Amino acid sequence: MIYVEIFIAFFIPGIIGYGGGPASIPLIEHEVVHRYGWMTVDEFGEVLALGNALPGPIATKMAGFVGYEQGGVLGAIVGVFATVAPSLVLMIALLSLLYKFRHSPKVKKMTMLIRPTIAVLLGVLAYRFFASSYEATGVWQTGLLIVISLLLLEKWKVHPALVIAGALVYGAVFLG
Repeated sequence: MIYVEIFIAFFIPGIIGYGGGPASIPLIEHEVVHRYGWMTVDEFGEVLALGNALPGPIATKMAGFVGYEQGGVLGAIVGVFATVAPSLVLMIALLSLLYKFRHSPKVKKMTMLIRPTIAVLLGVLAYRFFASSYEATGVWQTGLLIVISLLLLEKWKVHPALVIAGALVYGAVFLG
């Protein structure tokens, strides 16, 4: 039964998460944290941070990790397959249709209208992470991490993986 749940938990975001990994992250969070209760919001945030530090698509990395945690190697395989299955099936079935209408102004306009929705979903996810961090560590620790991360990323152009690793080390040493 766990394999069916893993499949459903990652197949649904794969179907309705138009826009790739970033668009499906809030949907995956809903399934993993709120629907099945496999992780807390904090744990999900840590997995997301680690997944972002590694190369490759975020949704498949998260599916592999959660699937492995819940169902071992077979759970990881099921999770990754469920994540890529919707795209795989649609691309195979609709390849000629996509090729025919790839320059259509209506298709381009539809894509432009979907982008704000994705931005709102990512904003809600960021707010949830901020609220969770604020509750767990307080405003000063959260604000300090935000300001330092912003400076490292924007002013000194430090690679995001190093900023994430630094924040994880900071959390382990001072907050853990």
